[in-house]
Amino acid sequence: MPVTDAPGKARALYEARRTRVPIPPFTDADPTLGMADGYAIQRELVPLLLADGDRIIGYKVGLTSKPMQRMIGVDSPDYGPVLASTVYGDGDAIPLDRFIAPKIEAEIVFVLGSRLAGPGVTPIEARQAIAGAAAAMEIVDSRIEDWRIKLADTVADLASNGAVATASRLVPLEGLDTRLIGMTLTRNGELIDTGAGAAALGDPVAVVAWLANVLGENGVALEPGHLVMTGALHSAVPMNSGDVFRAEFDRLGPVTVRVVGGSGTTSAAAEGS
Repeated sequence: MPVTDAPGKARALYEARRTRVPIPPFTDADPTLGMADGYAIQRELVPLLLADGDRIIGYKVGLTSKPMQRMIGVDSPDYGPVLASTVYGDGDAIPLDRFIAPKIEAEIVFVLGSRLAGPGVTPIEARQAIAGAAAAMEIVDSRIEDWRIKLADTVADLASNGAVATASRLVPLEGLDTRLIGMTLTRNGELIDTGAGAAALGDPVAVVAWLANVLGENGVALEPGHLVMTGALHSAVPMNSGDVFRAEFDRLGPVTVRVVGGSGTTSAAAEGS
């Protein structure tokens, strides 16, 4: 049975984003809600955000690692738009008061060089459409109380997106095996975690092909200049005021963010997106 009152649920998420007051999981009231229901709500939420003057500059893909898929109980990634208002650069200050319960993840981001429209896109075709890769970090956040998310909740909430920070250096893929790009994450100079590109669907390029095909089913294409965040390469790390995170990637180089301002709402640890 399709989700009831998708516009009302989208409005609740919109207000939670605006006020930074989280809401109960939709799946508490209706445990039968699934991925399709989450996207139905997401489709109602996005126009509300765009009406405020925002614009879509790409997409984030989550649940790209097998451990995260097992934890949520799915066998497929999810996605949501990246909004222009949420993008930061290398070295920027990230204000905690923009979020509710933020966590940070190091990821590989691709920038599209040519239009990519599914369905039927192969990883080889996706690779040919990519202008280059860059070091990036994603701030995941949840408008759902205490990160008590199930699949429909996170999909509805734009795949739990918060913000992204990307390095300015764009590295062409020629001669680059994206599966083998290693990464280290430090917080205040202390090593927190490590990862490699293969954690994202076996190859981050495969994430781009998957996204193009899913979007293509809805008549949407990846356009030149679009960012594609390809998924966490490690468990998400909570952010606190004063933290300095630095992710260093083989071949891609580093990206750094500084966390400033007051703290967000305390939350239970639901790792990764």
